[in-house]
Amino acid sequence: MGTARPTIERLQLGLALTRLRTRANRSQGEAAQAIGRTGGRLSQVENGKGGLGPDELVKLLDFYGARGPERETVLALGAAARRRAPRRAYVDNLPEPFQRLSELQAAARVINWYECGVVPGLVQSPDYVRAIMALSNSIHWADSEEETSERIAFRQEHQRRVLEAGDAKEISVVFTEDALDHVIGGASVMRGQVLHLLQLAERHPNLAIRIIANGTADNPALGGGLVVLDFPHATPVTFASVLHGPATFYDQPEDIEAMRRLFRRLEELALSHEETRALLVDRIKESR
Repeated sequence: MGTARPTIERLQLGLALTRLRTRANRSQGEAAQAIGRTGGRLSQVENGKGGLGPDELVKLLDFYGARGPERETVLALGAAARRRAPRRAYVDNLPEPFQRLSELQAAARVINWYECGVVPGLVQSPDYVRAIMALSNSIHWADSEEETSERIAFRQEHQRRVLEAGDAKEISVVFTEDALDHVIGGASVMRGQVLHLLQLAERHPNLAIRIIANGTADNPALGGGLVVLDFPHATPVTFASVLHGPATFYDQPEDIEAMRRLFRRLEELALSHEETRALLVDRIKESR
């Protein structure tokens, strides 16, 4: 099996196997030896540039002690990674799709993220996260304070992994101003969210936060959201935000270029960094 094109499925499989190996406190060499492969070959798999046969993957999961639904998900990813049939998009119907989206963002070198009407998850304040998750409780999942707490912790850990990564990423976040008008959790939460955006912009020079002002004409992405991810040595990946249902990823050139053109147009419509900061400062003054 030679080096394969790093599709979304192979990227997700590689990231999941890296996470399991790290959790098991095993080296690449130890893991490769356990399945009769070289460390270089396993490195290819973890980087999304190769796959493993069914028996090899089973042995590796045994070596890592992976059990239950997590094991079944990785086996399903392995089957998807081996599939050779052409496809336009990859629909992630497996459990915990946002775990894999989070891993993709953590591995990316460049993140371009746009949302309409809501503050993007990467730059949400802790209180805004809690309010969003509380609203979703009993709607997007069965009424469960335990699950709500787990989702809050996951979102905050995801933010930390991406924003505080050792290898600084280029991150561009664009969202519509009405995201600050839609009250989530109360006026104090919204004021804290605006302060959080100002603090993030000061703390992370690699993070660009820009707002498309209310009244801006001809926004081609009203009502939607998108994420474009670029990796050091892999095919770019795009993701369209959804309210409910499976996540859909795109890695074909025609889709990637369309998403790039859309994001570039949104950046053209957005306020400059200085104008965005001035708008946020004005919002703080108005809330006093």
